[in-house]
Amino acid sequence: MLRLLSGLFIAAMLFSAGVSAQEDFPGRKLFEDVAYMTVEQFGQEYESAHIVDVRSPYEYDTIHIKGAVNIPLSSHNFSNQVAALRGTSDRPIVFYCNGHTCLKSYKAVRQAQVFGVEGVYAFDAGVFDWAKAFPQRTVLLGTSPINPASLISGDQFKSRLLEPAEFDRRVQSGEYFVIDARSREQRAATGLFPFVEQRGSLDDEKQLNGHIRTAMSEGKPLLIYDQVGKQVRWLEYRLQVMGVKDYYFLKGGADGFFEALPISGKFADASADAK
Repeated sequence: MLRLLSGLFIAAMLFSAGVSAQEDFPGRKLFEDVAYMTVEQFGQEYESAHIVDVRSPYEYDTIHIKGAVNIPLSSHNFSNQVAALRGTSDRPIVFYCNGHTCLKSYKAVRQAQVFGVEGVYAFDAGVFDWAKAFPQRTVLLGTSPINPASLISGDQFKSRLLEPAEFDRRVQSGEYFVIDARSREQRAATGLFPFVEQRGSLDDEKQLNGHIRTAMSEGKPLLIYDQVGKQVRWLEYRLQVMGVKDYYFLKGGADGFFEALPISGKFADASADAK
């Protein structure tokens, strides 16, 4: 009887762990045919795997797994580059992106398989879980090993986000230095705050850093926005290195701004230009 109860208890625990994993990693349910590695498994395979970071170059340059190559999933020749990597050896190819809810690693596996590349896996825990577990195998702003305490937590990042109405109010106060950090393609023609903001794309670090230094020399706090409110998270590491203390981001980015504020006047013009 005790053996039966023990077996039922273990089965219940395993079922609970499986359900929890699906909730914590939604991509595993959406991509049930994609093989993935846990932090522990990837740690064991690290020395014998090809590691591919499928995020943007800006994200990769901010923080990446040591030894990883950057092949953005958005690259027009992504599959060809992965196939070329497979041609060098039969080692497993492991794709990763930011974390539990990021689906790029799964999509990379799918795309590689469609192109005929086998032995591919998703490391869906992402770069931040890896950095916490293996700081000696992580590169942060060109430096390795890293101090896990230097990682910006989700709560820390959220504390810098302003709701669209509050962001707009501060812009209109004239007391802040405003930067549109979107790419040229995302921006289209007009920014959210014409004649007030400066353009400093994340793709042009020299120009962006110049604006940040100008704000610092003028003693003005920074208001910065991107397209969807996520890319600025990587910029925050640069701001901290530069010694910037007073800065805020637009929650939801330009997309969130259009959704939250009345579509009239300047907002209608900006919304039309962005489509």
